[in-house]
Amino acid sequence: MEITRPTKMIIDLNAFNYNVEQIKNIVGKDVKLMPAVKANGYGTYINKINFILNQFDILALAIVDEGVDLRKQGYEKEIFILNQPDKEEIEKIIKYNITIGVSDYSFIEELGKKEEKIKVHIEVDTGMGRTGITPKNIVEFIEKIEQYSNIEIEGIYTHLSSADIDVEYTKEQLEKFENSVSKAKEFLGEIKYIHCSASNGILHFPYSYNNLVRPGIILYGYEAGDNTFEKINLKPVAKLKSKVTFLKEVDKNTSISYSRKFITDKKSKIATIPVGYADGIPRALSNKGYVVINNKKAPIIGSICMDSFMVDVTDIENVMVGTDVYLWDNDIITLESIANLVGTINYEILSTISYRVPREFI
Repeated sequence: MEITRPTKMIIDLNAFNYNVEQIKNIVGKDVKLMPAVKANGYGTYINKINFILNQFDILALAIVDEGVDLRKQGYEKEIFILNQPDKEEIEKIIKYNITIGVSDYSFIEELGKKEEKIKVHIEVDTGMGRTGITPKNIVEFIEKIEQYSNIEIEGIYTHLSSADIDVEYTKEQLEKFENSVSKAKEFLGEIKYIHCSASNGILHFPYSYNNLVRPGIILYGYEAGDNTFEKINLKPVAKLKSKVTFLKEVDKNTSISYSRKFITDKKSKIATIPVGYADGIPRALSNKGYVVINNKKAPIIGSICMDSFMVDVTDIENVMVGTDVYLWDNDIITLESIANLVGTINYEILSTISYRVPREFI
């Protein structure tokens, strides 16, 4: 579809590939990358670009329908679903040759009723407290799976919950996982995929790599924790850009936007930016955030609307209708600074920019 909207997310594919190489340099040539391209590539839509995806042997997604979409766009290599699906999705899993994470006995029974071969990775809960078999049940769970000739155990994995902030707890998780892997190998021999490290595991626990890692936010060039950039050199892949579509001068005591939450205290020049909370711009930035116009920060004033918001450009020269506006440019305003301002994480800001914002790849 031709991009016509003045608001767009600009995605630098060269930056993405640069980040891939930096991660490879850290983990070494014997460890494969399974990039997390769930949630539309963390909002970048890089998951839509097959020639980028084809450099990997396996991709990590969150839900089965994401895998179906990849198959329909022509991706032929291995797809792994991190979260155990619902039994209603088994037919799709078979039809589209999707590998899945498993940790529930009743789900295994449903898989075992099928004639077709189904590949699985066993999830072990070593301390995430979300899903997964407890380490003490790993042998019993493998024995359950082994009853069904159509289920192939291709991997074993876990999630590290606090690899960026809690060294001792993460060490405990890794020890539990190592013990679980050892028990699994007694039954299965060598296992094709063994994985537990996402971005923070990669950066902080080099002995946790096993033979596969799951890089996420660092693939896209953003912080996984406070000291990410001390560990790895990355290039942010995304900028969120718009334009001024309306410009006006107003008198002192003019109210701006809904509920009159901003009143001008002097004669002011106000610009309207055609992007709002329906596009994923946090409403919490109302009267709080900034944008970049002509290399200067312009404050967001008034409540952010569904489709637009206003900024004060009184002190910025050469602003006119059509002037470029950056909601983040990775320099003057970063993704992390926006997240900090509204009390969330960069993952959320990036991944919730909606489908209404076209992605432009460069």
